Amino acid sequence: MAILRLTMRPATSWHRKASPATWLVILALLFSGVKDLSAQPVSQEYQVKAAFLYNFSQFIEWPASVLPGNQSPLVIGVLGEDPFGGYLDELVRGERVGNHPLVVRRFRQVAEIQTCHILFVSQSESKQLEQIFSYLKGRNILTVGDAENFAIRGGMIRFITENNRIRFRINLAAARAESLTISSKLLRAAEIISPGRD
Repeated sequence: MAILRLTMRPATSWHRKASPATWLVILALLFSGVKDLSAQPVSQEYQVKAAFLYNFSQFIEWPASVLPGNQSPLVIGVLGEDPFGGYLDELVRGERVGNHPLVVRRFRQVAEIQTCHILFVSQSESKQLEQIFSYLKGRNILTVGDAENFAIRGGMIRFITENNRIRFRINLAAARAESLTISSKLLRAAEIISPGRD
């Protein structure tokens, strides 16, 4: 199974082994909507994660009732301490997925969330993940985070950083339980977790 790794140092030989599907996702994630955001004081790790959040919107299908065909915004939310600063806002400014403009909203508490489609759950919320996922049940929100055991505890996509490389794991059962359809292209670039492993 292919594991997408975005390297934060000069490329190594992994690119010779990448399948065409993996390259398709890499190109979409890295080169769509590229903007000059070098002035933003955000770590390179979170710049890459912000790019993933932006591009996940193109690889997920929500129920029509959650994201109707009009021009309602597709909301990327950040719950808890924000590691992205203004970088994520700049990245999505003026961007659309279909007819839907992308917007960023920040929430201090899960109870503040009204409309959200992709939610990054900050590590500051690690101690209350079960309560967060319970509150969000039935809301059809793609949950993303980088806290330890994030996916095993009910999150859908967990970022993993190892040896200066970022990859991600997907809890497919959690996504399906919320009626979210993840593109096969994205699934081929991820590691699908099994029960008891994150």
